[in-house]
Amino acid sequence: MSDKQNNIMIYEDKDGVTKVSVKFIDEDIWLTQNQIAEIYKTSQQDISFHIKNIYKDGELQDISTHKKFLLVKKEGNRNVKRNIDHYNLDMIIALGYRVQSDVAVRFRIWAIKRLHEYIQKGFALDDDRLKQGGNRYFRELLQRIRDIRSSERNFYQQVTDIYATSIDYDPRSNITKKFFATVQNKLHYAVHEHTAAELIHERVDIMKFNKIWSAMLTKLN
Repeated sequence: MSDKQNNIMIYEDKDGVTKVSVKFIDEDIWLTQNQIAEIYKTSQQDISFHIKNIYKDGELQDISTHKKFLLVKKEGNRNVKRNIDHYNLDMIIALGYRVQSDVAVRFRIWAIKRLHEYIQKGFALDDDRLKQGGNRYFRELLQRIRDIRSSERNFYQQVTDIYATSIDYDPRSNITKKFFATVQNKLHYAVHEHTAAELIHERVDIMKFNKIWSAMLTKLN
């Protein structure tokens, strides 16, 4: 394994927003203590100290975060093969909460924002990464959305089934129709903050816009 196969960067964009960029190999990232020290702008001794304490505290397990890879190192005029300790992304993240450096502070700011978004919204997305590629992850995201929508349909079906078991249930009555419409609208609003009627209205407007735009393009051509 080459010591240049993986990389991770913590930086600020032109607007001063902290970004974390990671290049994965085989769905994970493995770095040496020296490489991690370069990321957080600290010493290898500091990284080694924190790794020992992370294992001692039981925060992470050695077996799942630590591997030895054979690296070719130049020592004098010789190329020597040595088994070097490498640590995965879990350890790299954990070290970001312990190291005291400007880069580590920026990492913690970034991590807090992601965690806050996850706790508040129930999800956190890396928009830039999804736009640039990551086709497998995008397909996984779509599948998870489908699963969520399926559970919403199941919930709606359960509510309507319970109502249908009522002794005085009449599918033709105005009360029944109003009940189903109310439940449907509440579920729609919970998902996308629009009632069924509002959603239909928006989609009709979009369809009109698409037709007008298509007509304009046809005339131009």
